[in-house]
Amino acid sequence: MLIARACLRLSLVISGLALRGFGFGLGLPAVIVKYGGSVLWAMMAFFLIALAASYRSRKSIALIAASIAMGVELFRLIHTPWLDTFRLTLAGALLLGRLFSPWDMLAYGVGIVLAMLLDRFAMSGFGRLRRHAGTG
Repeated sequence: MLIARACLRLSLVISGLALRGFGFGLGLPAVIVKYGGSVLWAMMAFFLIALAASYRSRKSIALIAASIAMGVELFRLIHTPWLDTFRLTLAGALLLGRLFSPWDMLAYGVGIVLAMLLDRFAMSGFGRLRRHAGTG
């Protein structure tokens, strides 16, 4: 189970960086590049929480991820010189974002729901693989 979730996290990081770096160059619509990153960010939050609290249910993990995502988005309403300077760095942009957007909250919700579905699919597929490997 940990291996499947680790692979999902790695693929999300790669997808997010690729989308951010090459999305426009690939001709993807701006809405996909902009909000796709928010969807992937929320999915990553879900899987990081699933790593830290693997004993919790998917629903519980999703609620924690949603709370963190909403908190981070609302945190964008706070502006101080040092915080705005950090937000201009790549790390600041990836972790905190730059500007508040209610549309990002919708994207986070979509990402968390997709993460729940992907986690369910991955965990059920991983369980089947383990059962088949043990019966051979």
